[in-house]
Amino acid sequence: MKNLFKNISIFIFAFFILFNSINFSQEEMSDNSNIIFVKDFQSKLIAARNIEIWLPPSYSKNENQKFPVLYMHDGQNVFNPNTSYTKIDWGVDEAMTELIKKGEVNEAIVIGIWNTEKRFEEYMPQRAAEIYKENNKNYPREADEIISDNYLKFIVEELKPFIDSNYRTLTENQNTFIMGSSMGGLISAYAVCEYPEIFSAAGCVSTHWPVGEGIMIDYLKKNLPAPENHKFYFDFGTETLDAQYEPFQIKADEVMSIAGYEEGKNWITKKFPGEGHTEKAWRKRVHIPLKFLLGTKK
Repeated sequence: MKNLFKNISIFIFAFFILFNSINFSQEEMSDNSNIIFVKDFQSKLIAARNIEIWLPPSYSKNENQKFPVLYMHDGQNVFNPNTSYTKIDWGVDEAMTELIKKGEVNEAIVIGIWNTEKRFEEYMPQRAAEIYKENNKNYPREADEIISDNYLKFIVEELKPFIDSNYRTLTENQNTFIMGSSMGGLISAYAVCEYPEIFSAAGCVSTHWPVGEGIMIDYLKKNLPAPENHKFYFDFGTETLDAQYEPFQIKADEVMSIAGYEEGKNWITKKFPGEGHTEKAWRKRVHIPLKFLLGTKK
């Protein structure tokens, strides 16, 4: 079996260069007045990081209205091209505004959680890594440095209570979602499995299944939550890093089906021929997982 971390940490870290050392004011962060920037949000579990909060159009108009919440990883890439490594952001604020205008999604608060220099350690599902460790005597030392359980605990026990206390949110799990790309896709799926009472759905974009030879798929076999009240979105392209994903996604889809998930209902997998592993590609299709997670019932 290939080394769990062979070429993975280097590639992913290079792909998402960090911007935490830059001091942005809210005005510098965005020309969208609906975005609130919280610098160096403190945690007792993991390193401090920046948080961005996008408030939907009706938030300031109806003081009695409460909103679902979508938590997103790699927050510096979510709203602002100036903080994105590729200078192209996901455009989630623009996409949400347009989808809301068309009546295709429910209005929701979107939280962008910036990553840190320990992105891999925070996003690699910890229990999946432990399965790898148990099956490989020569597991890499880095496997002992994974802190994704603390990262999720930070979201659940520190960040979510802060958001729920300071903003008008619908706090139940059917109104709480999580989403990310690449390793962020893995940690999103892991979050729903580890905290099914907190998160009802995961958006997993260009999910980085190959890490540990697909060890996360083995984890899913025993840990997927009940399909009656949870759902998953997966997708992948066919170019650059995404070119590796289809064989793993096919195996993950088999696991979903065996667990009782119905494709098109509470689980979707989409293939995007010609698309690679970039914010540009994800920006082009971000409306699809947003509609799946936050779509209005017709």
